Amino acid sequence: MKKIRVLIVDDSAVIRHSLTGILERSGLIEIIATAPNPYVAAACMKKEIPDVITLDLDMPRMDGLTFLHRIMTQHPVPVVVISSLTRKGSPEVIRALEYGAVEVIHKPNLINQENISESCIQIVDAVIAASMSRPLRRNMTRLPKASAQSANAVSAFGFNNKTIIAIGASTGGTEAIQTLLAGLPANTPPVIVVQHMPAGFTRTFAERLNSLFPFRVKEAENGEKLTAGKVLIAPGGFHTAIKRCADGFCADVYSGALVNRHRPAVDVLFNSAARVAGSNASGILLTGMGADGAAGMLLMKQAGALTIAQDQATSVVYGMPKEAEKIGAAQYVLPINHIAEFVINKVKNAR
Repeated sequence: MKKIRVLIVDDSAVIRHSLTGILERSGLIEIIATAPNPYVAAACMKKEIPDVITLDLDMPRMDGLTFLHRIMTQHPVPVVVISSLTRKGSPEVIRALEYGAVEVIHKPNLINQENISESCIQIVDAVIAASMSRPLRRNMTRLPKASAQSANAVSAFGFNNKTIIAIGASTGGTEAIQTLLAGLPANTPPVIVVQHMPAGFTRTFAERLNSLFPFRVKEAENGEKLTAGKVLIAPGGFHTAIKRCADGFCADVYSGALVNRHRPAVDVLFNSAARVAGSNASGILLTGMGADGAAGMLLMKQAGALTIAQDQATSVVYGMPKEAEKIGAAQYVLPINHIAEFVINKVKNAR
């Protein structure tokens, strides 16, 4: 099998060396060049265009965001941002996704040997996912939002706290989630989201979404009640499930081993939704590499829940939704800009 050709851009020689070792040990990736700054990287790209670029954001001479913007406007290549800024929840990370980065992950902590193996898995998986991505989907927010009509039509409809919408996503999911949420009414049924994302970044992501929509969006806290008009984002580095509480459902946020190589994992959320909510839940599986969420979605379907997968045409990486479709877990396969309208009408008509 042809190896994935990668260009590493980071001003730290130690990090460049470490990333080279991490990626090449996978046996699937070839490092064609490393660069200490964007100017050297641009010169490397004139000689050979890589399949994927790993990019730091905080660099001298030209910052990573400026270089990312130039890449995407002049010669789009899948980019994985590997930066220490993700740990600080920097707004620059959000901008990197808006500019077209496929993934943003933590720069590996070479001193903390306990977590280095997890970092290696995340870095390799991110590069593989990026190599499978479709950069043209970065125009996703420009899709005609038929679901926005649904948001207006049902805004006066009273949803309660006994029906929930569970959403799972990975690569390309930040854009897909934004598009889906744009079609929900202000009094949306309770929503809980697992997006594969590093710790420290999910809060910034939630705050960004909260500034865009009439309903509240926030990072989930353990024991927090799922209520109409609120969207909870699973915190990075923790699993988030659903548990029963007085007159409804609450978030169950906890640490634990990786599930399907992820924490948070979509299967953890979907499994709990099947177990405690049954037919009162709707499961939506969006773009992403791998199979996380497919098995849990099948359990949701068997428990009587509504299950929907994003279609291939609007997915950045058609992996997780494809697996759900393959095992018969998804009752419906829809374009991202039609999902909100569909699920809201289903929930409304079921009452």
